[in-house]
Amino acid sequence: MSIETGAAKSINALGGQKDKLVDDIKSVVADAEELLKKAKTSSADGYSAVRVELEDRLASSIVRLQEVQEELRSRARQAARVTDEYVHENPWKSMGYVAVAALLLGALITRRN
Repeated sequence: MSIETGAAKSINALGGQKDKLVDDIKSVVADAEELLKKAKTSSADGYSAVRVELEDRLASSIVRLQEVQEELRSRARQAARVTDEYVHENPWKSMGYVAVAALLLGALITRRN
């Protein structure tokens, strides 16, 4: 596997993890809203049960988010390592990419003003 292919795979994997993280957060919010609706219509005993359920769901969501965070860290380290290897193996090519990016950025900035 070439370094370029490895970097592309790492970037794609990070995007997938980001989507999973967003989905998990949306799920937590939806669960919280649902449980709050139940709490409004519940008695004191029902409120306690809903609160316990919410705490359980929140705890499991926090664990999921921590797992995703660790996975993202791992993949970010891998992407950084692959990028570092690529730059060391192709210094002139890397400088060319940076120069092109700087030219494009400069052109965009001058057009805005």
